[in-house]
Amino acid sequence: MFDLKLERSYKKCKDLNKRFGKTYYYSALLLPHEIRPHVHALYGFCRYVDDIVDDLGAVAIQERVRALDSFEVRFKQDLKAGASQDEVLAAVIDTVVKFDIDPLLFERFMRSMRMDFTTSCYQTLDELMQYMDGSAAVIGEMMLRILCPSDVEAATDSARNLGFAFQMTNFIRDVSEDLDRNRIYLPIVDLERFDALEDFKNKRSTPPVKEALRYQISVARSFYRRSIDGDAYLDGSALHCIRAARQLYGKILDKVELLDYDVFSSRAQVNAIEKAWVVGIGSLRGK
Repeated sequence: MFDLKLERSYKKCKDLNKRFGKTYYYSALLLPHEIRPHVHALYGFCRYVDDIVDDLGAVAIQERVRALDSFEVRFKQDLKAGASQDEVLAAVIDTVVKFDIDPLLFERFMRSMRMDFTTSCYQTLDELMQYMDGSAAVIGEMMLRILCPSDVEAATDSARNLGFAFQMTNFIRDVSEDLDRNRIYLPIVDLERFDALEDFKNKRSTPPVKEALRYQISVARSFYRRSIDGDAYLDGSALHCIRAARQLYGKILDKVELLDYDVFSSRAQVNAIEKAWVVGIGSLRGK
């Protein structure tokens, strides 16, 4: 039976993805038409929660916490019921049920989102990765169910590493915005090792800051390299989608280098023509 509310929910998630997650959106164009909405649904969930944490305007933290708690209760109730009337969660629940996605992945995601209320910086990469487990690695694990690899368990580490790579790329690109929120998502010990912490906090693109960012780019690229082994468990459109996403996100790091690591004055972006080119090549390879 046709469900107009569910269709509207998937459209809402698609609109969120197209507006706020263009790299994911472009990469998903390589997937079959019937699979793309589920990628949009997962993005819609993440964006929905991110808006509660960061984009409610001048709202006290206590109010944000209550809003997040309320959202999580509603999500769990709807998941138990197997359906939702919420404009975003309807598509999310439908996707979770259809692909048998482990609800614990969403709990790990929510746990990391709550860390943003209490933690403004991370001393080491290991500490940062504990945060990224929920903010990024679990998204790779969720996506695996939709991409249907030949061996989910064998592909999991690579999916997690790709999530880490994407998240580190975001952190490097978005340092200025994060500082505006009084957050630092690069390991403090690394910034101190390059004697860059104070200049970094004051948004000064000095030689020590550039060296620190150069090092962080090398860390991000190490995660990209570790993710490649997972390609062996994908084929067809799923493989081309992941390769396109890896290439497009990797280009953001190239753009940071072209800016001479001055991420405070300009935002490193891959333009629409470059995205269309990568997706077009991926589409041709999939034929």
